[in-house]
Amino acid sequence: MRDSALSIEERLFWECKANGKPKPSYSWLRNGELLATEDRIQIENGALTIASVNLSDAGMYQCVAENKHGIIYFSAELVVLASPPDFSRSPLRALLKAKAGSAVSMACKPQAYPTAISTWRKGNEVLQSTERISLLADGTLRIINVTKMDGGNYTCLARNQFGTASTTGRLLVTDPTRITQGPVDMEIIVGESIVLPCQIACDPALDVSFSWAFNGQLLGKLDPHYEHVGGSAAGDLMIRNIQLKHAGKYVCVVDTDVESLSAAAILIVKGPPGAPDGVTVEEITDSTAQLSWRPGQDNGSPIISYIVQTKTAFTVGWQAVNTVPEVIDGNTLTATVVDLNAWVEYEFRVLARNSVGVGEPSPASLKTRTEDAVPDTAPANVGGGGGSKSELVITWEPVPEELQNGDGFGYIIAMRPLGELTWTHAVTSAPGRYVYRNESIPPFSPFNIKVGAYNVKGQGPFSPVTTVFSAEEEPSGVPGGVWAQSISASEFEVSWQTLSDSPERVLGYEVVYWEDDTKPETMGKVRVPANQYTVNISGLKGYTQYFLTVSAFNTAGTGPRTPTINVTTKKSPPGQPPLNVEWNLIGSKLTVHWDPVVTMEMESEVTGYQVSYRRNRHREINTVTTNLTSVEIILPADDDYTIQICALSDGGEGIPTEPINIHKL
Repeated sequence: MRDSALSIEERLFWECKANGKPKPSYSWLRNGELLATEDRIQIENGALTIASVNLSDAGMYQCVAENKHGIIYFSAELVVLASPPDFSRSPLRALLKAKAGSAVSMACKPQAYPTAISTWRKGNEVLQSTERISLLADGTLRIINVTKMDGGNYTCLARNQFGTASTTGRLLVTDPTRITQGPVDMEIIVGESIVLPCQIACDPALDVSFSWAFNGQLLGKLDPHYEHVGGSAAGDLMIRNIQLKHAGKYVCVVDTDVESLSAAAILIVKGPPGAPDGVTVEEITDSTAQLSWRPGQDNGSPIISYIVQTKTAFTVGWQAVNTVPEVIDGNTLTATVVDLNAWVEYEFRVLARNSVGVGEPSPASLKTRTEDAVPDTAPANVGGGGGSKSELVITWEPVPEELQNGDGFGYIIAMRPLGELTWTHAVTSAPGRYVYRNESIPPFSPFNIKVGAYNVKGQGPFSPVTTVFSAEEEPSGVPGGVWAQSISASEFEVSWQTLSDSPERVLGYEVVYWEDDTKPETMGKVRVPANQYTVNISGLKGYTQYFLTVSAFNTAGTGPRTPTINVTTKKSPPGQPPLNVEWNLIGSKLTVHWDPVVTMEMESEVTGYQVSYRRNRHREINTVTTNLTSVEIILPADDDYTIQICALSDGGEGIPTEPINIHKL
């Protein structure tokens, strides 16, 4: 039911529905007076029908719904319209253009209450329906197969019981448009520029526009390769710096006030050479490979040179390589690849180049392994430190497999205390780490270190000498002032006093926590830097006692632990959503009621409630908190909303209700 404006003699139907228990009864008021059923007026189950409205029916209507618990009203206004014809909003077009031989429609749609009766004139002649002229029931004039003789002024005269009105427009019949020079099929080389012509002859009274389509897609103005040229009488298309992607079907589309026509052409673009074939490894050493291949198609332009690429299990995709000769001309079908790694399996492929560009690559050759050789790469990033008492831990970046140059690969570690001359050597096949143990090694003492590589062919170079410290001892101090407090059902905070005068290095602190000694699977561990003296432990069980200790640590391990303390997390939030939610929407005010949430013994007590509401198709969520079991909310927009309600407690937010959809009328 909403405000309505109807033409005189039209039918009114308003439906009024209200919710209530018991089911409400309905009555209707007009301008404050009770409305009774009569010949034109029918009232049934809250629905009001007026068969044929007249001016006396205009006014303010109210639907009254009531039961023993109360009464509500809903109002709407009825406006009855009665007026003579008026063309101010829908006059005939001052000038209507049409192509000779086409069909023309002119609509006669005045604003009139009731609907007007229309007649048509051309000049002073009243028009009648003929084989070519149709006068449609809605007042539209339709002429088929128009000729120059149909041109002229047309007038629509509209009449109803309140008066008459007219509107006049001119029909101009034009000659058909012709494409005098369109695009033609052609071949072009990548990188060149061409102009595709599109020139026309047309009636001077017409407005003309040109557009181009490529392979069925309209060409935009943002592509720098395309430019429209030719002025107002031509729609020529210039294509600059043509690429292979520009090959295809081009269509020139000509649009005028009265018609659309087109002309098409196929553009063929010549490209780079085809792929070579038959790449073969003729001879191979530890660092070179001699290749041969067969040429592919030149695609209309002679091959200028060839490019060799390689791939191994250690590269990402194909890589360019050095060759002899350095530049392989188009008449040469062999080359030697140099600077390869020893004892690596290689694949090779060849690409051809001509004046157009580089073509597709050849199929890959069979995999071929180079011969082995002495290592020529030293381990990198030598360092170390840490470990346990009386240990010297040495680390390095392992030599990649593609640089090991052969089987039987391993590492030679040379070490000596800082300031001494004699080296101690050790050999290992383990990549990246070696631990030297000796009870005479003092803690945190500097050593000179270098690492080399070897394989079955011999020993390779050593890395530069670097300094590494032996293992240190664990911290001996115990952190003080350990304290813990519960934050929520799943989190507590731990704090302590840092060790400011420890004789050993302190890299940080470790907090170990657990439920009890019979549940080792509940143990957790958190480490923080040395400058941090507090940490939050999360992901815990609600209303559960936890035990914890704190200790300092460094690379040697953890120091002595503090005495055990305990902390209990808060009870879990309520596990039940609010039940029996009821809501009532009057205008923009939403009233929501629900039953109190009763918590279980192991759940936190309810401290309040939170109502969240969100407008449909919007992300922003608004919230209202209350200590009561009801709330009133003003919903500002004329739109639907979704609400949810949950209980609040010290343990956090409880389980919310399912989303409730609020529909605004």
